[in-house]
Amino acid sequence: MKKNILGNTGLEVTELCFGALPMGPLQKNMDVKECTEVIAHALKKGINFIDTAQMYRTYDPIREAIKQTGIEPVISTKSTASTYEEMDNAVKEALEKLDRKYIDIFFLHAARAETDVFEVRKGALECLLDYKKKGIIKAVGISTHNVKVVELAALRDDIDVVFPIVNKKGIGILQGTVGEMIEAIKLCNQKGKGVMLMKVLGGGIMINEFNESLKFARSIEGYHSIAIGMVSKEEVDFNVDYFNGLFDEKRTPSLSGYSKRYSVVDVLCKGCRSCVAVCPGMAMEFDEERKKAYIVQEKCLTCGYCTSACREFAIRVI
Repeated sequence: MKKNILGNTGLEVTELCFGALPMGPLQKNMDVKECTEVIAHALKKGINFIDTAQMYRTYDPIREAIKQTGIEPVISTKSTASTYEEMDNAVKEALEKLDRKYIDIFFLHAARAETDVFEVRKGALECLLDYKKKGIIKAVGISTHNVKVVELAALRDDIDVVFPIVNKKGIGILQGTVGEMIEAIKLCNQKGKGVMLMKVLGGGIMINEFNESLKFARSIEGYHSIAIGMVSKEEVDFNVDYFNGLFDEKRTPSLSGYSKRYSVVDVLCKGCRSCVAVCPGMAMEFDEERKKAYIVQEKCLTCGYCTSACREFAIRVI
């Protein structure tokens, strides 16, 4: 499989990055053994890059898959921490649970953050940079849906890798258009940043347009790797073959017979709006008359972030 050097980081990664979000408790909630088997299969098939996050709670199967295969991949993770202490705890958690002495890439997890993110999360960024000085973190980055934040990150010397959302329909992109996000990605590349692309299938919404969506993403100038969530060995095989130039339309993943749709259970919703505050795609809205949250399905990225914010367990996969 094709490999690229991630900007000026020196990290060599496969064009296909294994996205660990969908298998975790925010989405499919697979057991550790099953997750481990899928990740181990991906490593054996040649994928050398795994993306996860503190929020995803998938450190355990990644650790076990590495032990099982003896293959050491490049790992990126993220945290929504804003203070130095919170980020310090997040880094220590990742090191301990992954059983590693270092983390390749650690992102500020800032999906819907505004352009003041680097000031608001100054303490967290300072913590990551201190770990980088010690060699415990190899590269520092930001994961975002915001075009303006991508533009700002391109110009910052303390950001090594940028992880923006982009897809041909513009689903989930904030403060800009698809075209503007593409130009921001090009700028990142020109400034020597590593660039990973997320949600090129709109979080699964565009799975029935797989080939067109991937062709679009791979036509973008300046990216180095594309993260795609996978939950089965069959998906791993299909994606590896695709990135190796072996596309078989008959094997294209389909939503037929499969549902990944989130809904708010009205009787359980207490109207706290926590889900509205965290939704990266601005798909969660609030009905002032009923005092209930609801989901605008055409905007929903099916990421599951809302489920982690809801203390009442009122948001369910249906």
